[in-house]
Amino acid sequence: MAEHLILADSQSVRDALTFVGRAAQVNDDGVRVQASRGVLAMLAPALAPRGLFDSTPLILVLRVLNADPELECDLTVETLTESTDPCALRLPEVAVARTWANVEVPHGGWTQTAEISEEVLHDEARAGSADVAHALPLNPGRDVLNKVRGKVWGEPSAALANLPRGVAFASSMFGFLHPTGHSASVWRAVRWFRMSHENGHVLYRGPVAEGLTQIRRTGPRR
Repeated sequence: MAEHLILADSQSVRDALTFVGRAAQVNDDGVRVQASRGVLAMLAPALAPRGLFDSTPLILVLRVLNADPELECDLTVETLTESTDPCALRLPEVAVARTWANVEVPHGGWTQTAEISEEVLHDEARAGSADVAHALPLNPGRDVLNKVRGKVWGEPSAALANLPRGVAFASSMFGFLHPTGHSASVWRAVRWFRMSHENGHVLYRGPVAEGLTQIRRTGPRR
């Protein structure tokens, strides 16, 4: 594995380190880094189910930066650190395997469906955080914390175009929200939803299907 990620400039390095730092504040699930044709895509989970029966929604956060045109990679790491080169990031010695990193987000076919004020997102994030704090017992374990967070942040909100409240949580935790005067656009491609901010994106994987599939007769008629 290469030792460094070469980015376009020192500002891109600072932005990448900020993203990694915010991801670490949310959980310890790592960051997926994909580079090709001068673009570095950084993907991290704000929320992710931890088992087959976990109802926590899958909500990812995407940050796109300029990189060295010759940089090619696709790996998931626990963190990235500074290098002596101001335009480079140091990679850890080994990559990690994470279930969330195996999903593939659509590259095209997105259609805009809504636009939401970032002030609304800020209010939803603050209210959700209060609900999580209120629902937690004293000294909760990891399992209890994950269950409460999944329930609160998985609730759909009419104020968020019926997306789960977790998209507001992700937008806030990764520093995408401005105090006033900005909005985020909502896009859909098949079961995926993308909330696009000025400096990043929040991705939500919706349910596989709604309703029941009609039963078809396959045998010979009698």
